[in-house]
Amino acid sequence: MIQLHDLYFKPYLSAQQISDAVDNLAYQLNRDLAGKNPIFLGILNGSYMVLADLTRKFQHDCEIAFLRASSYSGTSSTGEVTEHLPLDVDITNRVVVIVEDIVDTGLTVDTLSRKLTNHNPTALYVATLFLKPEVYNRELKIDYVGQNIENKFVVGYGMDYNNLGRNLPELYVQTQRMKNIVLFGPPGAGKGTQADRLKEKYNLVHISTGDVFRYNIKNGTELGTLAKSFIDKGQLVPDTVTIDMLRAEVEKTPDANGFIFDGFPRTNAQAEALDELLSTMNTTVAGMVALEVDDESLVQRLLERGKSSGRADDADEGVIRNRIKVYYDETAPLKNYYEAQNKYHGVNGLGSIDEITDRLSVEFDKL
Repeated sequence: MIQLHDLYFKPYLSAQQISDAVDNLAYQLNRDLAGKNPIFLGILNGSYMVLADLTRKFQHDCEIAFLRASSYSGTSSTGEVTEHLPLDVDITNRVVVIVEDIVDTGLTVDTLSRKLTNHNPTALYVATLFLKPEVYNRELKIDYVGQNIENKFVVGYGMDYNNLGRNLPELYVQTQRMKNIVLFGPPGAGKGTQADRLKEKYNLVHISTGDVFRYNIKNGTELGTLAKSFIDKGQLVPDTVTIDMLRAEVEKTPDANGFIFDGFPRTNAQAEALDELLSTMNTTVAGMVALEVDDESLVQRLLERGKSSGRADDADEGVIRNRIKVYYDETAPLKNYYEAQNKYHGVNGLGSIDEITDRLSVEFDKL
């Protein structure tokens, strides 16, 4: 994912896919315009890349000229075409090809075609590398198209967002930045309760490692069976198995606004594995938000919870204190991992549920 001004973009078409589209456009023009010495008229600024590549692949005599016109501001059309650079070549009795990088509604190319017709060219064609057929709404025929694409706002290969992104060799499509947050804290800190609230507030997907394990084991999935084989032997489930379960869970909702990771990562190695997983989706962990609660409060919370939870490990104070110790010994070092990236955000975990939610929301809003 890349950021241009205030917007985020993810990969859409590779340089090779763009090159294939240019090849397709060049093939059509070579077939129809051999021996006609056409004037290729590039519409600046967007067409400069495609015009350069296209004319290099045109195998016959040709001339090149430019017009500069625009109808976009930011990510949407203004509804009006503004000419910034007038025509400086005589196109009377010439074959002219308007070259566009992309045509969506067709406002610009339709307006320019009408004006250019007044200069009496022998023939006037329109060639565009990309066409959005879903929104094209003009009677004007688009004579040559390299490739149809979806009606999405794209940048790269000459196309821009407020003048940034034109130089990118690939095409990127606008997307939302994913808000991926590691919700952290010792046993009894209230992560599960807060995660349920925050996922609704921010429209995020809550992934609890414990829930994922239980689901896979209960349903006898391949990964669940593998994990159970380690658990039955009293061994820790390898990170590779855990991350594969997590990957499968993440891939169920590829268009999510983001994820709250609860119970994972627990070690630096797992944090690195999570970074690698998210990088394949062109996103990252936005931050670790940790509930900070003193030991005595945790013990009292868990003992109180044990009265209704039915969990043996919530009813024995010695077991509870050992769980907290294990947390600090094995898991707390993750704080250093995220602090080194300026991604650690500690929150006071004492108070009412609403008060804690409000504190967490302050940090979530920053990420």
